[in-house]
Amino acid sequence: MEQQRMVIVGEEHCDGEERELTVRKTTLFCPGDGLEAYDHRTGTLAFRVETYGRGGMCGGGAAAGDLALLGPAGEAVLTVRRRRPSLHHRWDGFLGDGAASGQKPLFSARRSSILGVGSGAAAVLVDLLAPGATGEFRVDGSFPRRCCRVVAVKAAGGGDEEEEVVAEVRRKVDEDAHVVMGRDVFVLWVRAGFDAAFAMGVVLVLDRITGDEIDGDLSEDLAVAGSPQ
Repeated sequence: MEQQRMVIVGEEHCDGEERELTVRKTTLFCPGDGLEAYDHRTGTLAFRVETYGRGGMCGGGAAAGDLALLGPAGEAVLTVRRRRPSLHHRWDGFLGDGAASGQKPLFSARRSSILGVGSGAAAVLVDLLAPGATGEFRVDGSFPRRCCRVVAVKAAGGGDEEEEVVAEVRRKVDEDAHVVMGRDVFVLWVRAGFDAAFAMGVVLVLDRITGDEIDGDLSEDLAVAGSPQ
């Protein structure tokens, strides 16, 4: 039975089957940074990321520091921008290059608390803001450790809430050597019918909000691993 589609950015990003994207940082997310995401099934480029305000595709009315999520042909799919001032490190997401043209945001994401900074916990909440859209998402786990889940939270009868995992960030394992790869390469799993472009937008916000902050030693994470479950 096909999962119900959850369209946020566009229907073209909602695959009828589960999807895995191999995400690779092209730099360490400093000024002039970038990111590429490849479809695991086909090996083709699905998305790439550029920083606005530094020439090339990203320019015009965009502000320096805005991030552009581009499709394989270079088309603007989504733009994320930090809201200033913001106590909780809030980022807004806009359709296409809407941040540059003054559109209202499609979604907003924020750290749920300023406490615990440096713990490595994601602790990020995402709200849909488009007219008529309802929904809230919570990120559980640790993005710096590449181990977190995007959970859709929906109101149910009797004041209860229903939760569903719609996307997940995992460590990438070399299938031949069975070795966990470095944190600059990881997997984004997307539930069948869920919007992969929105999931990528959440990844961009997580990287900006939590960065690679971590507590403790990562040596255990870099050990030889068995095959994925």
